[in-house]
Amino acid sequence: MSENPEAVALAQPPSYVDIPSKTPILDPDFALNASFVRSIIDALEAGKDDTVRQLVLPLHAADLADLLGLVRAGERRDLINLLGTDLNPDVLSELDQDVLNSVLAQLDPPVIAAAVQAMDSDDAVQLIEALTHEERRTVLEHVPQLDRTVVELALAYEEDCAGRLMQREVVTVPPFWSVGQVIDYMRSADQMPDLFFEIYVVDEAFHPIASVPTSRLLQTRRDVPVRDVMSSQLTSIPAVMDQGEVAYLFNQYHLLSAAVVDDDGRLVGMVTVDDIVDVIKQEHTEDILALGGVSGEGLSDGVIKTARRRLSWLMINLMTAILASMVIAFFDEIIEKFVALAILMPIVASMGGNAGTQTLTVAVRAIATRDLTPSNALRIIYREVLVGGLNGVVFAIVMGVIGGVWFHSLALGLVLGCAMVVNLLCAGAAGILVPLSLQRAGADPAIASTVFVTTVTDLIGFFVFLSLGALALT
Repeated sequence: MSENPEAVALAQPPSYVDIPSKTPILDPDFALNASFVRSIIDALEAGKDDTVRQLVLPLHAADLADLLGLVRAGERRDLINLLGTDLNPDVLSELDQDVLNSVLAQLDPPVIAAAVQAMDSDDAVQLIEALTHEERRTVLEHVPQLDRTVVELALAYEEDCAGRLMQREVVTVPPFWSVGQVIDYMRSADQMPDLFFEIYVVDEAFHPIASVPTSRLLQTRRDVPVRDVMSSQLTSIPAVMDQGEVAYLFNQYHLLSAAVVDDDGRLVGMVTVDDIVDVIKQEHTEDILALGGVSGEGLSDGVIKTARRRLSWLMINLMTAILASMVIAFFDEIIEKFVALAILMPIVASMGGNAGTQTLTVAVRAIATRDLTPSNALRIIYREVLVGGLNGVVFAIVMGVIGGVWFHSLALGLVLGCAMVVNLLCAGAAGILVPLSLQRAGADPAIASTVFVTTVTDLIGFFVFLSLGALALT
């Protein structure tokens, strides 16, 4: 395939030619250049307000949002105060949640209200969601009645569902209109979405019956009726559907947008792919943080807040560590006689923990993407147990030889090898059975799986190794 020069040009970071700086704005990986960020911070500290504004105002909303996330809290406050009403409202929709909370706390209600009016309804709802109930009430008092009603209707839906995610600005037409009428209507209508990929054909009761891609509309003669070009393959999403389910549909069927309907099947809005990208990012971030026991944590959080969030998870791990210590204490006499057992048993537990975490990571991700389902669960469980057993045999040979030579004991080497095989077999089984069991019980597999898998591998590893040691060495 021949290379398209224009496509190559579009793949390069924006040059921002309007910014008066000799320093590159973006690195080749599209991240803000560290020297550019430093120049803004230096200008802030030196009180060079005009320089800061010249550097910051031309930035894309997403890049300015990154900048606000990179600087310290005090520098962020100074930057927000300096920009004042010139702050692009689109920046607020690009901020990470912890940074957004910090910025909103600094803005006056009328300023936030003005941003709400300038945004599409879906972005406005996400902005309002970040406020407390009292703050929402104060901000919405400064929003015109029509815009306020749209936001309040969206907030009536449960969090993380399509009703909160959708934008209410949609283009709807009857099937008997001509293509020319539709085009003229879109050109003259006052309330139109900023971005849309298709228009929706509705009946008298405002039920969506079909859709027409905008590209097909522009390629069709003006006199052709809409019913002749509309597509019967319409994807309708209930407003109460969880956003994770919505993201799955978009990924599964390669959607750019989808109609959202209420309980009566009437069209109430649409979800577009740019919102789904944010959902997928959010869902993946939540899973990764949950696996590490740091859910809801952000880089901008303070030391006390971060420590408090991690404390409960560490306390749970402490309890499981005490259980493992109780198993070890049960074999205190054999450990006193054979110190080599105390030296080698962390190896068995550590290898089991790492093997279990590998399987767990794959399993949690597969559950999230629907690749691991009841229809193939037995086959995947069988595979993971075999993988654990095979790795167990390999490391049993390696550590059996090392342990036997190290302590001049063939029996100790055999004990170490057998314990390694058993623990890695159990690690493979636990790594997939634990998240599957939690999912079946209605819990999030990403949140609690790590503790359970680590506990299983530690307890089994210590118990099997010390039990075999007690049998073989006494």
